[in-house]
Amino acid sequence: MAGTLDAVQAALAAEHAAVYGYGVLGGRLSDARAAEAREAYAAHRSRRDSLARTVRDLGGSPVAAAAAYALPFAVPDAASALRLAADLEDRVADVYSDLVRAAGGPLRREAAGALREAAVRAVRWRGGSVAFPGLAERPSAPVPPAST
Repeated sequence: MAGTLDAVQAALAAEHAAVYGYGVLGGRLSDARAAEAREAYAAHRSRRDSLARTVRDLGGSPVAAAAAYALPFAVPDAASALRLAADLEDRVADVYSDLVRAAGGPLRREAAGALREAAVRAVRWRGGSVAFPGLAERPSAPVPPAST
């Protein structure tokens, strides 16, 4: 159970950061993309609140949000805002992947759903996908085909 609680706390921390990040990038997007950002912001707030309840149900105290978060890069325009959104979703997918491995039953199903949602949002922001969202082991460059 300690492993599950740790994984839920990590997911909660990632959701806190995602909520903060969407607050930063939302004002730098055009109307259509800003609406998408507001939807993602609401989804992350909902997941955050659900995870806080789950932590309490598991006997823990939910990790608090930080007052501010360091962004991985400057976000002065729409292009960097799109990159940040994809990065946020990748980070969220990573921790939900860990939660899928650590949890069982309904919590595992919820984590798998959250992983799927983050991966889909990342594809929308990035304009492309990765082979295995949420897995840190994915290569950063395409692997060349084996020669025969």
